[in-house]
Amino acid sequence: MKLISQRITGIVPLIAALGAIVTVYAADTDKNKPLPNANGGAPTTYHIYAGNTHAHTSFTWSHGDQYDKDKKLRPDWEKHQGPPSQHYALAKANGYDFYATTDHSQEVAFDPTSPTNPAWVATKQQAEAATDANFVAIAGYEHSENNGPGGKGHLNVFNSSTYLDALEPGIDLPYLYQWLKTVPPNGDGPVVASFNHPGPNQYNNWAYRDPQITDIITMLEVINSNNKIHYEAFLAALDKGWKVSPVAGNDNHGLWGITHHTSRTFVLATSKTKAAILEAMKHRRTYAALEQNIQCQYTVNGAIMGSTLSRPTSFNFAIAVSDPDTTNPADKITKLDIVKDGGAVVQTFSPTPAYSVTWTPTINDATSKYFFVRVWNAGGGDARDANPNKPVAWLAPVWTGR
Repeated sequence: MKLISQRITGIVPLIAALGAIVTVYAADTDKNKPLPNANGGAPTTYHIYAGNTHAHTSFTWSHGDQYDKDKKLRPDWEKHQGPPSQHYALAKANGYDFYATTDHSQEVAFDPTSPTNPAWVATKQQAEAATDANFVAIAGYEHSENNGPGGKGHLNVFNSSTYLDALEPGIDLPYLYQWLKTVPPNGDGPVVASFNHPGPNQYNNWAYRDPQITDIITMLEVINSNNKIHYEAFLAALDKGWKVSPVAGNDNHGLWGITHHTSRTFVLATSKTKAAILEAMKHRRTYAALEQNIQCQYTVNGAIMGSTLSRPTSFNFAIAVSDPDTTNPADKITKLDIVKDGGAVVQTFSPTPAYSVTWTPTINDATSKYFFVRVWNAGGGDARDANPNKPVAWLAPVWTGR
C-alpha cells in the first residue's frame, strides 16, 4: 500500500486510500518518533476503515425489501433479501471493511428470547464465519423501545452474547442500560451500543445517564438511511452529557442498500480485526460521512479524536482531511469548521478547494465541554440529494474534561 505523508504542526498523518495508516508524531522531535498516546503509553498507529453499523436481514421478516410496494411478498424475494451470511458476502464483495447486522429482536425469528435461539445463534455463527483478514462481520441487534414506559427510542447493541426483546414487559430503557453493564461480550472485543435515528428529545430526553453507561453507548447515528441527518439530536445528546461519536447507519432492510447506499461509518482502529474495530467504537474514534472514502482525522493537544482531555484552556488542533478520488472535482474539500457546546461555531476555515487539506488552529477556552469538526466538499457527497452547502462529514468530538 502506498502511503502519503504530510507534515503539519503536532502530527504527521499518513493518509492513503481506504484503510489508510494514521500515525501521530511530535512536532518538536525526530519525525520518525511517534508521539505517545493520550494515556501516556506506547505510540499508536491507526488505520481508517469504512463500513455500515445498521442493517436488517431476512430475520427481520415483518418488513423489508422482500415485500413490494403493496406489502406483498415478492415471488423472487430471495434476490432482494437474505440471511446475515448473504449480507456479509455482498458487503465484502463491494469493498466494505466491516459490516454489522442488527435485526429487530422482537421479530418472530428471535422468539423465544434465549441465548440458544436458533436465529440468534445463526447470527453470531455467520458473522464469525464471514470474518477474515480483509473483512470484519459484527453480530448485533436493534433494541426497538417503542412502548415505554421510561422513554422511547431505538439503539443498536453490538457484540453482546445474548439479547433482549424491548417489547416484553419490564424491558424499558433503564432496564436495558443496567443490562448493558453486565452482559458478556460475544468473544473478542467489548459490548458497545449506538443511539439510532434519534429525535432531539428521545430516550426520555436523554435520561438515565451515568458514567458506566456513558462508556458503553458511545455512538449516535448522525446519518441514517444513507442521507437522513440527525444533527440536532447529536447536539442534544452531547449537551446532556452523553459522550457519543457520529456513525452512519444505513439501516438497509435488504440487499439493495449494500450496493447502492454510499454513506459510511469510519473508524480509526489499530488493525482490521473485530476486537480492534469494536475498541475504536468504544473509544469513540469514529466519523460519519456522506462519502465512501473521505479520509479524516485530527488531534487536540496531541490526543486523537474521541479523547477526553484534562481541562486545558488552550486547544491546539491538527486536522487533516483528504479524498483519494483526485480526478473528481466534486470531492475537493471546500470548508472545515469547529463546533462547541450548543452547536456554536468557533472557527471556520475555507481553503482553496483541494483534495488534501490541513488546518492547525488554536482555540483558547476555559468553559466549553466539547469540540468537534465538520467537513464540506464541492459536491456534497455521494448520497442522493447531495448539497455542497451542507456538511459531508461529522467527526468525533474531543471532550475537554469539564
